[in-house]
Amino acid sequence: MRKNKKLKKYIFFFLSLLLVIFVGKIVLDFVKISPFLFELIFKREIKLKTADHNVNVLLLGIGGKNHEGPNLSDTIIFASISISQNKVTLVSIPRDLWIPDLDAKINTAYSTGEDKREGGGLVLAKAVVSKILKQPVDYGVRIDFDGFVKAVDELGGLNIEVERAFDDFEYPIEGKEEDPCGHSEEELVTLATASSQLEAFPCRYMTIHFNKGLQEMDGGTSLMFARSRHAKGEEGSDFARSKRQEKIIKAFKDKIFSLDTVFNPARIINLYNIIGESIDTDIKQSEFDDFIRLVQKLKNAKIENIILDVGDRKTKRPGFLVNPLISGEYNYSWVLIPRIGNGNFTEIQKYTDCVIKLESCKFPEVSN
Repeated sequence: MRKNKKLKKYIFFFLSLLLVIFVGKIVLDFVKISPFLFELIFKREIKLKTADHNVNVLLLGIGGKNHEGPNLSDTIIFASISISQNKVTLVSIPRDLWIPDLDAKINTAYSTGEDKREGGGLVLAKAVVSKILKQPVDYGVRIDFDGFVKAVDELGGLNIEVERAFDDFEYPIEGKEEDPCGHSEEELVTLATASSQLEAFPCRYMTIHFNKGLQEMDGGTSLMFARSRHAKGEEGSDFARSKRQEKIIKAFKDKIFSLDTVFNPARIINLYNIIGESIDTDIKQSEFDDFIRLVQKLKNAKIENIILDVGDRKTKRPGFLVNPLISGEYNYSWVLIPRIGNGNFTEIQKYTDCVIKLESCKFPEVSN
């Protein structure tokens, strides 16, 4: 349930994006470089908005403008950073978690907030996650996948070692997520709960294939490799998907910090512009230097990971969530709810608080 060191890459991935923005700003605004570097080099104390001496950050990944639901969150990670303990606690929240206050899944929080007012996405998403975990959220960072694709292409692509060849016959096509595929409104009501969405809505999906071995991937291919959820065989598991994402994130981070990028002002400026357009954050520019220091301090940090899921029956790993029957209570959607009751996050809150503050916490037992 915890201590999954691979997810440490997520923290460095998002912080490396912030670093690109910081470096790009220096290049574009050279007249301000001296005082900024003075602060970065000689300032030792990190002064960020903190909660209980931790820096709590919400990380969101969205589809972007080319997707049917451009502001729906595909990736939701809460990170609690303890500088004094040299420890990072990561909570991975599934996008299908049902939120009674929203009368919708949690992946709609950012979108709903943005629809109400510009800049409201992070405000609402942070408030929802804070209520679920009963933890303050100091900062939010949202990046869309369109920006990721453009950034990878600007870097000249990524070299990725594919461990196993695989096929995914159910990879979603951008813009086709809600395509009725010729069905009438009456048929759509029945097909919404069909056991095979591929058979019910074939026009929404495409087939992707990856060969085994070292591959040079452009931005679009890298995203497919990382997001594939329905591959046949071993690559169809969440574990395999996490490993693929780890490879992409590491390769991306390495490319950003490579000499070809660091000593290429034109590329830095282009990356700055691409990422600047693709990121929404409430981190102030004056706080970038403090976050860079966090990167340095977290290189050897201990990682504690909490995954909110249904568990694994094969390994007898328990989970915090269950998948209820599809009903009107959940707008006839496939959702996840706390195992102790819809909207009751107390078990998750107690466990999260324990992990953040202590070294070892027992997974809670459910009384019959």
